[in-house]
Amino acid sequence: MAHLLGAEALHLEFPTRTVFDSVSLGVNEGDRIGIVGRNGDGKSSLMRMLAGVLEPSSGRVTRRGGVRVGVLDQSDSFDDDATVASAVVGTRAEHEWAGDPRVRDVIAGLLGGLEWEAPVAALSGGQRRRVALARLLVGEWDVLALDEPTNHLDVEAITWLAAHLKQRWAKNAGGLLLVTHDRWLLDEVSTTTWEVHSRTVEPFEGGYAAYILQRVERDRQAAATEQRRQNLARKELAWLRRGAPARTSKPKFRIDAANALIADVPPLRDPIALRSLAITRLGKKVVELEDAGVSYGENEVLRGITWKLAPGERTGVLGVNGAGKSTLLHLIDGSLAPTAGRVVRGKTVRVATLTQSLADLEQYADDPVRVVVGGLKQTYLFGAGSKVQELTPSQLLERLGFAREQLSTPVPDLSGGQKRRLQLLLILLSQPNVLILDEPTNDLDTDMLAAMEDLLDSWPGTLIVVSHDRYFLERVTDQQYAVMGGGLRHLPGGVDEYLSLRSSARGAAGSGGATAEGGGSSSGGSTSVGMTGGDDDGPALTGAERRAAQKELAAIERRMERSGRDVERLHARIAEHDQSDYVGLAGLTAELRAAEAGLEELEEAWLEVSERLG
Repeated sequence: MAHLLGAEALHLEFPTRTVFDSVSLGVNEGDRIGIVGRNGDGKSSLMRMLAGVLEPSSGRVTRRGGVRVGVLDQSDSFDDDATVASAVVGTRAEHEWAGDPRVRDVIAGLLGGLEWEAPVAALSGGQRRRVALARLLVGEWDVLALDEPTNHLDVEAITWLAAHLKQRWAKNAGGLLLVTHDRWLLDEVSTTTWEVHSRTVEPFEGGYAAYILQRVERDRQAAATEQRRQNLARKELAWLRRGAPARTSKPKFRIDAANALIADVPPLRDPIALRSLAITRLGKKVVELEDAGVSYGENEVLRGITWKLAPGERTGVLGVNGAGKSTLLHLIDGSLAPTAGRVVRGKTVRVATLTQSLADLEQYADDPVRVVVGGLKQTYLFGAGSKVQELTPSQLLERLGFAREQLSTPVPDLSGGQKRRLQLLLILLSQPNVLILDEPTNDLDTDMLAAMEDLLDSWPGTLIVVSHDRYFLERVTDQQYAVMGGGLRHLPGGVDEYLSLRSSARGAAGSGGATAEGGGSSSGGSTSVGMTGGDDDGPALTGAERRAAQKELAAIERRMERSGRDVERLHARIAEHDQSDYVGLAGLTAELRAAEAGLEELEEAWLEVSERLG
């Protein structure tokens, strides 16, 4: 069946709430789609976006060339001096419209008993509604979008409407979108049902009765999922009470209630079992940095870092933008060689990195999620000891928030958060024993973050996390370090200590004194860290150096502006391009990805220069 219109990553947001978040769907020839859902969930908004009446906040609606869409909205817009005749058939001559069987059928079915030359302004609300529906049905449309067409219609008129719509689509291969609370009409007319809920659209085959049967089965499965979700919530509550201290400011009765609720909840993870399993998989040597440093010309980014990563270690890395966190990660994963010192890796080490870029998903540009996971192993083991679990890729997808119908979604049509979760899944299923997460919380909602945290609780291996999300960082790691002044500093006090150090550094810089970031080396457990002196922003710039940096910053800003225009032009070219030309679209998409990557590099360079200027 030929495609008529579709939606790609639709996002609709009003000042008080988000209605849709990254909805992708389509309407083909012959589709008769009933749209159901609770009041206020966005049924009418969805139909109006597809019809082109309402602009989405982001995303786009595509339409095959020449497709005509007729819309029956919940309000009409007749001229004050219009008559029933002029409103329905316009200026067409009587012999012309009277000779059209469809026009005669519509008038007889909807307007019987109305005076043909009566002014519309004198009609009741129900009568005006009938006139508006008649005006639409006498027209030539490829897609009809009807919003509550049965309002003010009696049983006979509704029966006529159902017969008319079925007969119309028996002869015409167009499309129908139908928003109505009339379940009988839905069952009579619809071949597909879309349920609008929770900022998304879920498709079901068949009319209303078939939809109800499928929904009951979905709800039965959801009950089991909800039980798992509640167990996860209890585990999260246990973290809130047992994790970071100083949460005792809550009223005592709430603390007592929380303690009673989590009395039988086990620890978040078994560090002894996970460390034991990590040693089995890794050996005793993981990655060791020995007096390592990295310089780019005269710019020394890292210096004198000595760090021994232990099996099963879970470490968070903090630092301002441009401090060298990404450079440190590249040293660990082997994508960058040190310019000073050395990096030693164990023989069995397999490092995987979840980067901020989604470029590694481009190889699946033509594949739906189902095909991607279909080529993976049948089962995977997660956890340790008595808690070990054997999970299939589909089960892991479910834990990461993918619904069954989303398995058929092409990878490019996934939302940013869905791509992020699929990227993490593919990395975990490659069975690395050292996992680096670089800003993993981007594009994820709180439920998905909790699911990711729960999955990582049972992952045995060495984990390194760079994130500005404090909650996530404290939740999944057991210790934190900071990249400051070109060195690495252990933070026994965690994020609070880091914030204190940053505050002290800014205060000292403001008074012209030495900063508090340049202490000696410190160590914790099996990890030793060399820390060099100097503040986080480096030595003060001379006048000439400051002028050169300002000049460099201005040049970067000009390049960013040009790069931004290039990205906007590529977006426009993709929107205007023939959607059936997959080769051309793939080429334009590749250009867009390259332009966006270049813009991201410029932004990082801008941040580094800005940091030098202070």
